[in-house]
Amino acid sequence: MKKKWLLIIGLILALAIVSLAGCSPGNQEVNFSSQQEGIWVTGQGKVTAIPDIATLQLGISAQRASVGEAQAEAATSMDKAMMALKNGGVAEKDIQTQYFSIQQVTRWDQDKQEEIVIGYRVNNMVMAKIRNIDQTGNIIDAVAEAGGDFTRIDGISFSIDDPSEYRTEARDKAMVDAKAKAEQLANLSGVTLGKPTYISESISYPVYSQPPRVAEGAAAPTTPISPGEMKVSLDIQVVYAILD
Repeated sequence: MKKKWLLIIGLILALAIVSLAGCSPGNQEVNFSSQQEGIWVTGQGKVTAIPDIATLQLGISAQRASVGEAQAEAATSMDKAMMALKNGGVAEKDIQTQYFSIQQVTRWDQDKQEEIVIGYRVNNMVMAKIRNIDQTGNIIDAVAEAGGDFTRIDGISFSIDDPSEYRTEARDKAMVDAKAKAEQLANLSGVTLGKPTYISESISYPVYSQPPRVAEGAAAPTTPISPGEMKVSLDIQVVYAILD
């Protein structure tokens, strides 16, 4: 049995040697993927959109001599700020805690040559999504008044709740742009443009941010908030076949 297997292996090796001997450099062929052939272009589509969502980063920061005092002060002020958000039409599902901390506050004692604890600071920050964007300024003012001197508003950003319609329009523009570029390259090269063989999409959807200006005091005018416009961008990479 062992001799039989050795004979079979020998025949296989002999056939392989004969096959390789029959190949010459002129007969060798390298077969590339279709994605490495054709005309490669990137089409760009941009659509201007008006934001319909405002997201506030806000919260309370309270400092007192003890943890208990700081925590109680922060909790009371935060309850008032949350009530102001809800009274302004912000749904509870659109309010999410982002950060909570209790930290020691220290200072350097020159006489003792060491850090000494002088109090404790409680930070409680939330993200609030405002769907009635026209009420953003009023809500900021209400929160600032409710939280008093403990109020912290870190920033505001604008976005689009459902960008699918804008992406569809941007996609149309990107494909038109890609085809125009490919046709120009084909004409310059003296070839005939074929159908797309590969398509890849990438979406750029920036969120516009700006620091809000907070009105001071109840008698002050409403904080002016302008959402402006934003761009919904989409890039499509297309590979077109070359017919001749």
